[in-house]
Amino acid sequence: MTPLMITLLVVAGIVILIAIGYMNHVVENNKLEKARTKVELNDRLRRCGEITETFPGQFMSPGLKLLITRLELNVVQRLLNLNKSDTALKARIAELNALVGQGESIPVNNPPCPIQTEAKAKDVRFLLEALHGQVTRAAQDGFLPANEAKHWIREIRHILVLLHIEFFNNLGQYALQQEQPGQARLAFERGVQYLRKQPDPATYREQLEYLEKLLARSNAMVLTNTQPVEGEVNQLTEGLKVVEADADWKKKAIYD
Repeated sequence: MTPLMITLLVVAGIVILIAIGYMNHVVENNKLEKARTKVELNDRLRRCGEITETFPGQFMSPGLKLLITRLELNVVQRLLNLNKSDTALKARIAELNALVGQGESIPVNNPPCPIQTEAKAKDVRFLLEALHGQVTRAAQDGFLPANEAKHWIREIRHILVLLHIEFFNNLGQYALQQEQPGQARLAFERGVQYLRKQPDPATYREQLEYLEKLLARSNAMVLTNTQPVEGEVNQLTEGLKVVEADADWKKKAIYD
């Protein structure tokens, strides 16, 4: 065997080893990517289930229910692509397809859940934040068209405003029932201020006028019964400040 042949064999062996190493690297990367994608999709599936099951009925419209069902269907279909033999996923796809096929006639069984505490208001706000993230990701993946995604982002912001309106109104009404006009005035005042800060206050003119009337009523009761202590800070004040604070996520748009 000539030196040239030996050299060629050595070079060929090195090339083969490099090729094998590269192929192993690609295979491992594909496995890692598949595992990462599976974890991400399962997390999105969990969030969709949490939203559709626990969202308060007074904010859940048939259109919103249909959207969440479509988002879940897309995630389950992608999971099935990663594990084509999963019978549970196949069964769930059949269920979701049947629901989506009903269109706006899709059943909405979420019971109303009054927003009467700061904790409940936070829970619903977190659900809205999760829904915002699902819509944003679906748009980035190309599942939702740009116009539809923008529509639902606006709708989520609208529901957030309705959440605040109900929270402030319920707090104020409860305070009036407890003959605490000072705290009722604080709740209604916060609600009025919140609506006045909205970029489209005309949309909520009716709700604003309603809260303004309640504010005037509670203010008159305060002036009649007692004088408020200047600089009073109580648990209700702090709770309202926490809930009233606008979350950064609701100010973000998917597209400029």
